[in-house]
Amino acid sequence: MIRFENDYAEGAHRRILERLLETNEEQSAGYGMDEYSERAKMLIKDACDAPSADVHFLVGGTQTNTILIASVLRPHQGVISAHSGHIAVHETGAIEATGHKVLILPSEDGKINAEQVRRVHVEHWNDPTHEHIVQPAMVYLSNPTELGTTYSKTELEQLRKVCLDCELILMMDGARLGYGLASEGSDLTLADVARLCDVFYIGGTKIGALFGEAVVITNPALKKDFRYMIKQRGGLLAKGRILGIQFETLFQDGLYMELSKHAVDAATTIRAAFENNGIKLRYDSKTNQQFPILRNDEIEKLSKKYAFHTWEKINETESVVRFCTSWSTKVEHVRALVNDIESLKRRQ
Repeated sequence: MIRFENDYAEGAHRRILERLLETNEEQSAGYGMDEYSERAKMLIKDACDAPSADVHFLVGGTQTNTILIASVLRPHQGVISAHSGHIAVHETGAIEATGHKVLILPSEDGKINAEQVRRVHVEHWNDPTHEHIVQPAMVYLSNPTELGTTYSKTELEQLRKVCLDCELILMMDGARLGYGLASEGSDLTLADVARLCDVFYIGGTKIGALFGEAVVITNPALKKDFRYMIKQRGGLLAKGRILGIQFETLFQDGLYMELSKHAVDAATTIRAAFENNGIKLRYDSKTNQQFPILRNDEIEKLSKKYAFHTWEKINETESVVRFCTSWSTKVEHVRALVNDIESLKRRQ
């Protein structure tokens, strides 16, 4: 079985494993106070052109979203998200379990826009009973979104402006950030993200690391006591150097973006195969996730050889499925899939 159902099916890039083995029996300080973590932080700050940022390493995406959001919001406040956002759908109510409401907005493409955010703010404060209603205080984005779409620099600048106008914190979930930055047509850089967001994170779990997310805090108001928050919620890893070594390796010699581009190139080839065979894509994703609309018989045929995710049902005969490439997707696996897509013979 060739697996295309997610981007974390493999272990870690060999350079990370080699580095972990090389340093295995060294002694170091715990809880991320080691020299490897310090070097990783400096490399990330350099990549983000954000020398005054704080950088922290956590283990996984849900843990990171939960700790970040809970650390920012006061008890009566909530976080704005697209209705398809990861925190709204695929985190088992983790945010709500901290006592904070996810305030969802409709979205056709996984993104939300500045006007939607401004409307939430205005409607809340214009309501004479607003103190009875959860107060919007934070905006959650993911780039790429759950649907593989990405924000442009202009869109992010517009969101930044409305957040400043409305005194809202802007957060970006970057579990797949490298794939977004490496995608065709993307005009965002890590430096842009650092400049425009109050806090964001750089995903390692889905891009070459065994596990790990690097939190980057640029807003000084959010920095104080963040390590207390990490510890209280079980996120302060005793063997913190394991995270530091991984991110140090990813951010040396451009490895992070190299791995991201590999996955995007593979997905682009798969996308072209579907389009060339007359198969429509549900979402305009230029990232490592592709969402073709397939007939039931086509899904059954491809399922005999490939693992992929059935995303949503269109009607009784068709569904949207997701093919997801990764930093480690094999060229020969992509070729095999392309050949099998062509064998569906949509175009005569």
